[in-house]
Amino acid sequence: MTRTARVVVIGGGAVGTSALWHLAMRGWTDCLLLEMNELTAGSTWHAAGNCPTFSGSWTLMRMQAYGAKLYRRLSAELEGGIGYHGTGSLRLAHHRERMDEFRHVLAMAHAQGLPYELLGPAEARARYPFLELHDLEGALWDPLDGDVDPSQLTQAYARMAREAGCRIERFTRVVSLERSSGGEWLVGTDKGETIRAEIVVNAAGYRAGEIMALVGRHLPIVAMQHQYLVTEDILALAERGASKLPLLRDPDTSYYLRQERHGFILGPYEWDCRAEWVNGLPEDFAYQLWPDDLGRLERYIEDACGRVPILAEGGVKRVVNGPIPYAPDGNPYIGPVHGLTNFYQCCCFSFGIAQSGGAGKFLSEWVVDGEPEWDGWVFDPRRYTGYATTSYTVAKAVELYQNEYAIGFPFEERPAGRPARTTPLYPVLKAKGARFGARNGWERAVFFDPEGRIEQPSLTLRRERNWNPLVAQEVRAVREAVGVIDLGGFSKFLVEGAGAEAMLDRVLCSRLPKPGRIALCYALDERGGVVSEFTVTRLAHERFYLVSASTAEWHDEDLLRAAMPDDDSVRLETLHGRLGTLVVAGPKARDALAKITPADLSNAAFPWLTGREIELGSGRALALRINYVGELGWELHLPMEELLPAYERIMAAGTGYGIRDVGIYAVESMRLDKCYRSWKQDLEIGFTALEAGLDRFVDLEKPDFIGKAALVAQRERGVGQRLVPLTLDDAGEYDAPFCAPVHENGERVGLVTSGFWSFTLDRSIALAYVRSDLARPGQKVAVEIYGRMTPATVCEEPLYDPGNARLKA
Repeated sequence: MTRTARVVVIGGGAVGTSALWHLAMRGWTDCLLLEMNELTAGSTWHAAGNCPTFSGSWTLMRMQAYGAKLYRRLSAELEGGIGYHGTGSLRLAHHRERMDEFRHVLAMAHAQGLPYELLGPAEARARYPFLELHDLEGALWDPLDGDVDPSQLTQAYARMAREAGCRIERFTRVVSLERSSGGEWLVGTDKGETIRAEIVVNAAGYRAGEIMALVGRHLPIVAMQHQYLVTEDILALAERGASKLPLLRDPDTSYYLRQERHGFILGPYEWDCRAEWVNGLPEDFAYQLWPDDLGRLERYIEDACGRVPILAEGGVKRVVNGPIPYAPDGNPYIGPVHGLTNFYQCCCFSFGIAQSGGAGKFLSEWVVDGEPEWDGWVFDPRRYTGYATTSYTVAKAVELYQNEYAIGFPFEERPAGRPARTTPLYPVLKAKGARFGARNGWERAVFFDPEGRIEQPSLTLRRERNWNPLVAQEVRAVREAVGVIDLGGFSKFLVEGAGAEAMLDRVLCSRLPKPGRIALCYALDERGGVVSEFTVTRLAHERFYLVSASTAEWHDEDLLRAAMPDDDSVRLETLHGRLGTLVVAGPKARDALAKITPADLSNAAFPWLTGREIELGSGRALALRINYVGELGWELHLPMEELLPAYERIMAAGTGYGIRDVGIYAVESMRLDKCYRSWKQDLEIGFTALEAGLDRFVDLEKPDFIGKAALVAQRERGVGQRLVPLTLDDAGEYDAPFCAPVHENGERVGLVTSGFWSFTLDRSIALAYVRSDLARPGQKVAVEIYGRMTPATVCEEPLYDPGNARLKA
């Protein structure tokens, strides 16, 4: 038997039912949810149900705040409620770095309208009278935190979805997924029927990997054991009556403690954690738990009893040890699946109850509108590509679980699961003292320590790091002599054919380059938001070479393939793993390269923004006269097998010119000197091309391109904010972190997207979106940096070599 549904949602936990209800709220009611067991089976039924709004991510905070607001509303509006308790929460800090983290999150929260407070130890005890204050610096108060009954919440989503017209079928397992000749999805069930659907949503929780296997895809997901214990009643809590204690978290020790009726729930994130089902899931594990292993939690229990002594008065009533799905970075997957039409992920939630409300919002916007209201790259399933194998995922998930409450230090390069992808230069650079970081799985040198003086790179929020002098030397080499950078992993595409120009002209808002020339081009959405950034080299009239961010590999391939016409007039080839990239830059770059190539590299023969193939010894490379550091130089794109010989020739040729290996921390400093934007940091769909200051890359004279109407309308009504460079008037101890608020006369007027120290200009630089009337050179503002209002000045971009004389030399 064959039935139809516009959307089939697979999975009936809190996330799946939220997705169903949010689709219904958008008017999409021809939707069917299939659950292999009972609703709430899987991770939902045994979840603790905590609902924080706290996050170090701007988008995650927005998402969780949306959910908390939704739960408060549903609790008030629905008969019987959803078992929601708005208790507020305290996060404890034992040291200065944690307090600095709290100050930054507090500023982010205030920028989003969330009334967080920073408390001293005595103020924390006033909110939590049983709290011991030893070793405490202070605490962060989130008045919007609380907890909800996971089962009641799920049933409420399901009931509201049914009332809106959606269907839910329990005890129905999906056993096959195929595409029909007409492009629809054929969803086969264990009841022997097929459901024909336009769209499929994978909300199968820790079984989401099984669903992806039905379409021949691997999903980076692993189930981690999470244990929490529930105590018997405690007299002191019973005497408080209906007044519940706030939720307490001690991130420096790594546990949460929550009042549950007249007892406590204690949930540690222990170092000795466990990943399960690495080689496959059991046939049925809907309402089961694993045996408890309290020995792994012993030190956390002792610490919590010392912090809240009444905890020790209650015996352990029960222990919950159940599966929680983890992605390698702990964030869920929400959005389209690479290479599949009308197939979406909404799964792998480590904090699924708190995030279920926001998950439904994001998913429904992807399905109905084609993209979410807010940039959701932190959730996008395409952020992980083919390198994220099972072993990689397990290693990263364990590492993440161990560091669940750890401070997100800038420039921290965690080691688990690495190396995953390397260029042929990896062992050579490692032997020369390279310290590496991973970008889309590719190992890139972040800095070089040739004398091996640094045992462990500094982990701090402050600027003073033990690798600063080394990075300063690398910057100086590029500014004064010549540097070489191995940039493995750029996303690379060849677009060719009779229809290539017309296709790219529609996708990109920028003017396409002429043959032999290079242009920086942007893809926008219909709202004018920045979707992608490409360096486009026109190799021939009908042949284009596109380069974009390493992490954009699957994202940008989907973007380009979706734009291809059906008449075979355009061919797309991906070259990511086949070509490597060496950057040779600095005032002596031409001199060094000229010794190993017969090509004429003179300014007259090979001007800036020109691309052509040149000979390098026994090999050849596509040489692009462009770079991300703002100096005379070339990007050399060449086959991976030729990378090492080319590198050795370049280093030998540059010996007399002060040549030096350079890492990407130096690149980050130098790109800010030039105010070059970073994708998904300074550029995202939440900011239009005009707001991002990309006016010179937007060709509004073109007949049409995606987003043109929105930009024309915005230009006519006025652009409300602009991306500008700031320099800190007082360097202080810190650079501006991502999402640091910008103030003027006590009013928040903007937000920082990038910040770092300029080793060239000897000052701290930030890029920030500010109100347009303040986006003028010389304007005085203040940046809220870890709780400190730091005076800053709006400057004109670029800060370094404003006439691009060095690039054009």
